[in-house]
Amino acid sequence: MYVNEKIFNSHPQKTETQKEMDAYLFLEENNVSYLRAEHDEAATIELCEEVEKVLAAKICKNLLLTNRQQTVFYLLLIKGDMVFKTKYLSAQINSARLSFANAEQMETLLGVTPGSLTVLALLKDKEKKVNLLIEESVLKEEFFACHPMVNTATVKFKTEDLIKKVLPALGREYKLVNLECPEDE
Repeated sequence: MYVNEKIFNSHPQKTETQKEMDAYLFLEENNVSYLRAEHDEAATIELCEEVEKVLAAKICKNLLLTNRQQTVFYLLLIKGDMVFKTKYLSAQINSARLSFANAEQMETLLGVTPGSLTVLALLKDKEKKVNLLIEESVLKEEFFACHPMVNTATVKFKTEDLIKKVLPALGREYKLVNLECPEDE
């Protein structure tokens, strides 16, 4: 996979989509200093490994989940190398039978396609239909990295800025969850 070795600290002059530009401008308007890497499409966490080397930061895995009735939605942020088991999350959020939301729901709720899901897509959730869950190990990292609503670029900024600038600017609260699996599983 091609990753441009040059790192940028502002938005490009042009983007292929308005939502990508919206993500950069949102960060800049909220005084979030970021570094940006451009690369080939990276729709899986495995494909992001080369980007992580260039940015010197781990990219967060983003999962859109829903309850069985598909009436409640959750955006879960976890470390890319973490194994996700729904039973550990279900108990913490009192929602049995969680499953992955489909591509149509992702597009409708957050304006992104699979492989481009990001906390920055909450910009598009004006009705706040998606609840944010953050696995506690994500907040222990100095830096947070995610896609800017497209999977051909990645941004890196301080995790502290996620909590103190990005989420407040989005008008979002979050629930902290612990998804560490016991060693015997």
